[in-house]
Amino acid sequence: MVTRFRWFRPGHLGSEADRATFRTLHTASLATPALRAGLTAQSADRSLRYLRSLLGAPAAAMTDTEQLLAWDGRFHHHAHQTPGLAGSVVADGGTAVLGRRELSCGDAACGVRHVVVSPLTVDEHVVGTLQVFTSWTSAGLVRATNEVARWVSGQLELAELDASRTRLMEAELRALRAQISPHFIYNSLTAIASFVRTDPERARELLLEFAEFTRYSFRRHGEFTTLDEELRSVERYLVLEKARFGDRLNLTLRVAPEVLSVTLPFLCLQPLVENAVRHGLEGKVGPGRVTILAEDHDQVAVISVEDDGVGEDPERVRRALTGDGTTDSVGLGNVDERLRSTYGDDYGLVVETAPGAGTKVTVRVPKFAPGVHA
Repeated sequence: MVTRFRWFRPGHLGSEADRATFRTLHTASLATPALRAGLTAQSADRSLRYLRSLLGAPAAAMTDTEQLLAWDGRFHHHAHQTPGLAGSVVADGGTAVLGRRELSCGDAACGVRHVVVSPLTVDEHVVGTLQVFTSWTSAGLVRATNEVARWVSGQLELAELDASRTRLMEAELRALRAQISPHFIYNSLTAIASFVRTDPERARELLLEFAEFTRYSFRRHGEFTTLDEELRSVERYLVLEKARFGDRLNLTLRVAPEVLSVTLPFLCLQPLVENAVRHGLEGKVGPGRVTILAEDHDQVAVISVEDDGVGEDPERVRRALTGDGTTDSVGLGNVDERLRSTYGDDYGLVVETAPGAGTKVTVRVPKFAPGVHA
């Protein structure tokens, strides 16, 4: 079988229908970034001229449920009427085609005769309207306005999903901080207090480490950080824990310089290290070791946290990863969920453990991921 390809010269987009489709898609794509920020005066102002261009109308407006957000085109003297025109559409959720009675004005030369008002919806609730002003109307224009309004509604729903995801991430971080902080803060302050009289300089150094650790852990900006910053915080945590454990706690840290700049979710390693100390080494007789490795595997950074402690029941770990509240493993389910939400299901935690055999937790993080930056 012979397959033939048709080659187009540069700049050639096929038939006129092909070129019209391209222009439509290109114009819609120009409006998308603004609409993905949600329905605001700024997003309406930035997107409306592209929406008006799609419809070929002399004027268009966008409102929320109460006020005008943006106007584009001619006949601006009708702008003050837009909240009233939106009223019935917001109330019943259907498209309205209104005429001169609703658009009366004192300008005898005004060419506006009709306005098509279509609802903008998010989760089946009307959040605003798209209004198209014209000197004529037709079934085709009404259908086109409805289609554009539905497309805008889709972008607004995606914006709401993004916002919901951000709120969820923030809530998960708050929950994780609340879960970690009481136990750790109490133990750290107790350890620092034990050095106040016997070794004041040591107590001072630990207090500074504690201040830096809490400053990083409770910072309020950004859901991502770099591996370098996360490891610095982990090292501070282990310095404070070593003040409590003494020679019972040993650390091995090996990091490939190539992965220090990799971006990963904020506070995704510290909970793994805290689990290694709390559930691995606290119950072990004699000294124990926490080993942290960060390796460069082509397009992926592979990070592991391993302890030679008492190990865990695999079923208990499984429940922790599913967010079962009956376990006290610090944040495993939280970290696993945030990794999967950020990078996909191929990038969750991998836990290897058994009673008496220690525990190893492995994290795989893409070195480059779209939309992920510290």
